[in-house]
Amino acid sequence: MNDKSIDKIIKIVRQLGVIRPKDMDTHNIPRKYINLLYHKGILNRVARGLYVLKDSNPSENQTIAEVCKRVPAGVVCLLSALQFHQITTQSPHEIWLAINHKSRRPNEPMLPIRIVRFSGQALTAGIEQHSVEGVPIKVYSPAKTVADCFKYRNKIGLDIAIEALRDCLQSRRCTMDELWKYATICRVANVMKPYLESITFLQTIAIIKENQPVNLKKTKQKGIFSNAELS
Repeated sequence: MNDKSIDKIIKIVRQLGVIRPKDMDTHNIPRKYINLLYHKGILNRVARGLYVLKDSNPSENQTIAEVCKRVPAGVVCLLSALQFHQITTQSPHEIWLAINHKSRRPNEPMLPIRIVRFSGQALTAGIEQHSVEGVPIKVYSPAKTVADCFKYRNKIGLDIAIEALRDCLQSRRCTMDELWKYATICRVANVMKPYLESITFLQTIAIIKENQPVNLKKTKQKGIFSNAELS
């Protein structure tokens, strides 16, 4: 392997962010060169079959990129989607990934993956396409993620679902119409209804009081949002 080949591989890795040996096929570069660069200390192996440049400066979402590189059919969901959209205070140590309920579970012991099985429209609706570290990823939209959080409230906690709903609306990352749409698709419309109606009521009161915004983060939750401070 000459210096020209090394420079070419480094350029490819910088473009793709995270690579697999088979990514070299389209560039007519032998796959074994990746392993050679790993042993030379030019590349780091971050998971089985995944490599990055040793001097790379990973973003906070690099683990998401690594997971989606290995499981391209998966969709980032629930706590990981909330974190990606920056509408939560949660910092999950695993990447929550939705896959088809009939798909084989990924065998990736080196990657922190939490698999959730979706089906039908609950799997296909609300998917956004993004790029992280040069890796194309699929992640559910903020509104779809909120609905998913209510659907899986027994797994992640109702308090997290409520926080997500509150923060999503207050940061204007979604609309009421979008929330109702995905609540219906995820079959949690009846569960979310009292929370959505309570927020609508608080917003109406704010409009009446000279359009003063409701600080939803100051609400006290007991079954539904029971109190609100108007500022």
